[in-house]
Amino acid sequence: MNYHYVALNVPLSDGLLTYAHPEALPAGTRVVVPFRNKPQIGVVWANGIVPDIDTAKIQSIQTAFTDEPPLPDDWRALLAFTARYYHYPLGQAVFTALPQGLKETKAAELPEPPLFYALNETGRAQTPPPERFRKKRALWDALLSDGLTLESLKKTNAQAGKLLEEWAEQGWIERRGAAAPQLRPSEHVLNAAQRQAAQDIQTAFGRFQTFLLYGITGSGKTEVYFDAVAEVLAQGKQVLFLLPEINLTPQLLKRVQDRFADVPTAVLHSQTAAGKRTQDYLRAMTGQARLVIGTRLAVFTPMADLGLIVVDEEHDASFKQDNELRYHARDLAVWRAKQSGCPIVLGSATPSLESWHKAQSGAYRLLELAERAHAAAQLPQVEILNVGRLKLDNGFSPQALKLLKENYEAGGMSLVYLNRRGFSPALFCGDCGHTFGCPNCSAKMVLHQRARQLRCHHCDHRQPVPYKCPDCGNQDLTAVGHGTQRVEETLRNFIPQAAVVRVDRDSTAHKNDWADLYRRIAAGEIDILVGTQMLAKGHDFARLNLVIVLNADGSLYSSDFRAPERLFAELMQVSGRAGRADKAGRVLIQTQLPDHAVFAAVKAQDYRLFADSESAEREMFAMPPFGFQTAIRADAPNVAQAMDFLNGIKAAVEPLLPEGVSVFGPAPMLMVRLAERERAQLFLESASRKDLHHAVSLWVQALQQNRNHKIRWSVDVDVQDM
Repeated sequence: MNYHYVALNVPLSDGLLTYAHPEALPAGTRVVVPFRNKPQIGVVWANGIVPDIDTAKIQSIQTAFTDEPPLPDDWRALLAFTARYYHYPLGQAVFTALPQGLKETKAAELPEPPLFYALNETGRAQTPPPERFRKKRALWDALLSDGLTLESLKKTNAQAGKLLEEWAEQGWIERRGAAAPQLRPSEHVLNAAQRQAAQDIQTAFGRFQTFLLYGITGSGKTEVYFDAVAEVLAQGKQVLFLLPEINLTPQLLKRVQDRFADVPTAVLHSQTAAGKRTQDYLRAMTGQARLVIGTRLAVFTPMADLGLIVVDEEHDASFKQDNELRYHARDLAVWRAKQSGCPIVLGSATPSLESWHKAQSGAYRLLELAERAHAAAQLPQVEILNVGRLKLDNGFSPQALKLLKENYEAGGMSLVYLNRRGFSPALFCGDCGHTFGCPNCSAKMVLHQRARQLRCHHCDHRQPVPYKCPDCGNQDLTAVGHGTQRVEETLRNFIPQAAVVRVDRDSTAHKNDWADLYRRIAAGEIDILVGTQMLAKGHDFARLNLVIVLNADGSLYSSDFRAPERLFAELMQVSGRAGRADKAGRVLIQTQLPDHAVFAAVKAQDYRLFADSESAEREMFAMPPFGFQTAIRADAPNVAQAMDFLNGIKAAVEPLLPEGVSVFGPAPMLMVRLAERERAQLFLESASRKDLHHAVSLWVQALQQNRNHKIRWSVDVDVQDM
């Protein structure tokens, strides 16, 4: 018998168990094994193992899927590093990275390699169809290429399948496997700065180099990416393009389709059906998909010929997973580029301070786009309005309403930005002061007027709007604060003839909602957009020339030292939507803290000013990027149990920690109660990443001794959320 380590989706420290099989199975083979009397899927991690237990106790592998290509060595190395770095069981990390179809105890359906069609020598010697048969002639001309798939040919002529059969019977068509993708020339001519950035990236092809592409909003970063992507694809290599879910818009996908229509592409995100995701994952692994576009989980897609990685909006917090395996996709992408020996481009108008610090220190190479790509486009004029003493109409200052009305009358399009969906953040009884909290969380329920519901935006608890106060019986309940629904209603009443459209998670829940929105904007059917973060990034609306930001201060009232950085990025991104074409853009930001440094930097549209000031402050207190942090969290039926649990382990572990590692806490989390559990946390901090990881290892060893099943714990390395 041959003995194998098999990775299973179980919470063991390494997730590897020993199993026997008559043959030595290649590492990466999917297998079915017995675990606790049930068949479970696993991945062979190593073979030729010398067991350190009685071989009579070792169970046998039940099924080995040897017809499937094994998961590659570099993929397993990536997962091994991920598990080590984030102090997470290897088996569970492996199964986080796999699509649903590869987690099932049955053989996966392997994707059929695409066939490419072209005219053979006999076919090319024939007389082409007459010009009057326009579509037939267009198909013939397309077949003069090196080979196109049936899917591509059907875009030229819907009858391609039938005509190919006819011409194949005549002996004029050749079918063959994968050909080099046909790249369409770009309709965009790069300006001097874009061309220089693209050339700099191309000098690093074939070796590892991290580029930080810092370009102001509207500077054409996407065209620089596309130029580099096209060069890599032309060399026969694969490309991984990562971006936040919120940026994976129909507008971007159409641009990809227009530029790379004939390139086999896989799009991987949370809305992809499980079956298609599995097929695309396997297409990437077998080299059939040459361009992979996806959100954070796509960083784990196996790709044999990786030649370039692009991470768009690299500063975005959504690249950090916030539960289970708490990995950062941007950081793993950099590790993966080094592993593959290929360049990686991190792009943003507001780079994370971690990436900016590495660019300033020389670890990353800084590329800069300082001007907007559209020759006539200018940076927007930003006005900061102190609303501290103004009387507001449902959140609007008189100045904001006046600007909106004037812009509508002048034929412009406006965006009203408020990062809070729902009608109102809270429902309040004016007689006794009762507010309606979530029964499961320490958070207020949000009023959704149209659905006549109170909803918790944390655990999704929902209940009908009460008709009276449960404490005093008062039926005159007051909606306090402003959400997107109330803002939409206010604008409809103020400018009745304007077409006002709300864009948030509630209004874009269906598959075709985005496509319909783009169609209406392109047709000039929308005058005012009301939206949340979904509208702040990645969109390019030529008519949009006015942005109004309501309640900009909300996120500054936070215990998180990253709050100013996040607010600055948010305001720069949303203000960047204005004036991207030939109309001058204007931005009005309402605030009660007009003297805050964030607003001065936004008004100046100056990222460097903000980054230098914020970095100096962080360095003074050895906060990231000048130090490293890990959060240890526990949740229990009540917060006292969570606190006692963390305090008990702290007392045992603290004497063993390396010098230079500080422990802060434990303390109850700011939002103590979430989904019927109460939470506490502590932080480990150090100027040395090595010392910090040693300390985290000691903590994890102690945490794993926990036998109290009422208490759950987690470790968050490079924590992003306080």
